[in-house]
This record gives sequence, C-alpha cells and structure tokens, in this order.
Amino acid sequence: MRIGNACGFWGDNVDAPVHLVADGRLDVLTLEYLAELTMSILALMKARDPQAGFATDFIDVLGRLAPHLLAQKHLQIVTNAGGMNPQACATRARAVLEQHGLADRRVGVVAGDDLLPRLDQLIAAGHAFTNLDTGEPLTKVRDRVVSANAYLGSRPIADALAGGASIVITGRVADAALTVGPLVHRFGWRWDDWDRLCAAVTAGHLIECGAQATGGLWMNWLETQLANVGYPLVEFDDTGTFRLTKAAGTGGAVNVETASEQLLYEVGDPAAYLTPDVVADFTSPTLSQSAKDVVEVCGCRGKPATDSYKVSIAYRDGFASSGTLVIAGPGATAKARACGEMILARLKRADALPAESHIECLGSGDSLPGVLPRVDPPEVVLRVAVRDPNKKKVERFTKEFAPLVTSGPPGVTGYTTGRASVREVFAYWPALVAKDVIVPEVTVS
Repeated sequence: MRIGNACGFWGDNVDAPVHLVADGRLDVLTLEYLAELTMSILALMKARDPQAGFATDFIDVLGRLAPHLLAQKHLQIVTNAGGMNPQACATRARAVLEQHGLADRRVGVVAGDDLLPRLDQLIAAGHAFTNLDTGEPLTKVRDRVVSANAYLGSRPIADALAGGASIVITGRVADAALTVGPLVHRFGWRWDDWDRLCAAVTAGHLIECGAQATGGLWMNWLETQLANVGYPLVEFDDTGTFRLTKAAGTGGAVNVETASEQLLYEVGDPAAYLTPDVVADFTSPTLSQSAKDVVEVCGCRGKPATDSYKVSIAYRDGFASSGTLVIAGPGATAKARACGEMILARLKRADALPAESHIECLGSGDSLPGVLPRVDPPEVVLRVAVRDPNKKKVERFTKEFAPLVTSGPPGVTGYTTGRASVREVFAYWPALVAKDVIVPEVTVS
C-alpha cells in the first residue's frame, strides 16, 4: 500500500498534490491542513458564516485532482481540511465531484471533535481541562475561549473507508491518523496490535509535514535541489515494515538524516509519543538506506494507548502588531535601536505604551542572540512588536513608524507598505479529556 502526503499545513505548495498523484502511484493521498492556530481562525470564520470554517484550499486542489481521480479510480483521499466545519467542506467537495463527472465517489465525514458546544456541560461534570503546562483549570479563561477540539484517532477514518468512502474529510484528528486509518482498513489490523499501529504512526509522523521529510529544513540542504522538491510517500506491507521515499525524478532527498530529523520533530519524549491510537516508541525503529532516496523502517514497538484525548483549546489574549523600517548608513544598528526607543518613548508620552514590547535589529545578529556573532552592517531592518489587552494602544503604535521618516535620524527608509495591521492574539491551552465522553461521528454519502 502506498500512501503519500502532499500538504503539511494550510498554505503549503498547492501544486504538490497534483504532482504527487500524477507520479507517486498512490493508493491514498493525505492532505494535512490543520495547526493549533488554524483552528481558532477557522472558528472565527464559522462564527461569521455558518457555511465557512474549513480549509478552502482543499476545494481548489480537489478540482485540479479531478482528471487524476477519473483515471485512477482506486485512489482515495483522506484530509483534515474539514477543520471546524467538515460537513460544509464535504458539501462543497461533492459539488466539485459532480461538476467533474465524479458523482459516484462517496464522501465520508468524521466529526465529533468540536467540544465548544459542550464545554460548560463537561466542566460541570468534573472535566477541568487543566492546562498541561501550567496546571491551571480552564475556568480561568473560559469566557475567552473560541475553540476546543479533541484530537480524534484513526478508527473513525477506517470506519468511513469501510463504509465505501473514496474521500474522507475530518475535523481535528491526530495528524498521523490520516495515515493510520487507511492502513488499518486495508490490512485489517487489530486495534490492539500495538507494534503495527506504532509503525503506522511512525509513517504518518514522517510524512505529515510534507517536504520536511524529503529535504526541507535538512541540515545538508545544499546537496540537493529544493525548487522541485518531491513530497513524501510510504510503501507498506502487512508486517508493519515500510519504506519512506518520494516520486522518481523529483528534487530533495530521502535518507537517514532527513528521516531522523523529521522523526524527532515536535516530539516530547521520543520513547513515548502519545497518540489516540497507540503510545509509539520512536527509539525502537531501525532506519536504513535501502536504495537511493529510499529509507526502510522496521522494528517499531508500541504500547497501549492512554484513556484520554488531547484537547487543543484557543482563547482570546489581547491584541498585537509589529512594524518594520529599513535603517541604512553608518552606525545602522545603533540608529535602528534608537528609532525603536523613540517609538516607545512617544507612545509613553501619549499614555499609550503597550504592556509588552520588543525591539530587534534584523541583520545585526538579533534573530539568534548568543548564536550569531554581533555585527554592524551598513543596513538593518528595525522590527518593533507590541502586545496589549487594549486594542486602542496597539492601534496608536501603528501610527508611530511613518513619522520617523522625517523626524528620526538620517537613513530611515523602507516605509512602503502603509501602517502595520492590528491582529487579535489567540493563546494556546493544551489539555486532556477522558475518551469515554467523546463519540466520533461518521457519515458516508
């Protein structure tokens, strides 16, 4: 079974799915759109429009994939593009399928992850949604919560495929579940076959971030071509052994280094990577270069899953803005810092100094303090960022950059984009909830 992932986040390369389907000889294409911040954005979109709240890029991609779906009748697509509104996403997807002569393809929808409508009920029942980082109860910020979604596992995806779905659209599921569900469905693995489930999670984790496993962010990136980087795919057999590779003729690289770097990406304890389906031990597999751009992975070991789902909660946390200016000429770094201090001093004089502020001179070593050597180049980019609960203070901040063009030191330039925008800040609240209070919903139509 060959599964390829051509999207690592909402905003990834829109051509990657088309190229991977055309050249990858896939059984399943996965598209991973969601991040913690994305869910809060989608929640606000849905609040403004009940038919919104999903990753709209998927609808465009689906239309471009239609000729390949007609030619590759066996191809299945599994995606979490549904975000906060998988049903609305499915409705739009069905319209695209009908438009391109694919009305016979069944669409599965996985929901049940959205806990916001039940949040007060769950809290009253004793589910505190304690912050995993601070130990605080959710009641501290309950009045500012905009989204709360449990990371569902792969079982409802497998159920949708078993129900005949060619395309499965989910809300918030664990990223690797997009890969695990199709594998369990195809091979008929038991849900307590921890080692095979671990192999599936390992594969899903390797490909979930797209080109990060095929040369993107690779420490030796100069050894390959990234302009036409190939996106990753895994080739599985029933034993749980799999091979990580990419389509022939594409750029990038697949080797033990690229696989190892991605395997440890966003991992706490590598010996106990917690997922809804299995506790995966990422120290157990053996990675070996079996051919050019092919890494074989075997020996995965897993342990029983926990009795909790992770919950991603977002809440309103004030307002922020950042602006930039180019500062050129002798002593550019010192001039830039002085300009940043002028902005803050003028805000203080106007009784509008935000609670938090940060000044940095990009090009002088500020982006990696203590790592890059300090230098004084002939030009730097001044960046000033602020944050405050009071939106008016942040709005006043955005009006203090333009005056420096004529009321600051010589060499101030680069003010071509107008005033910086004010954006609302959404903070992340990680928590757990008992699995027995969540019932995933699966429909196929």
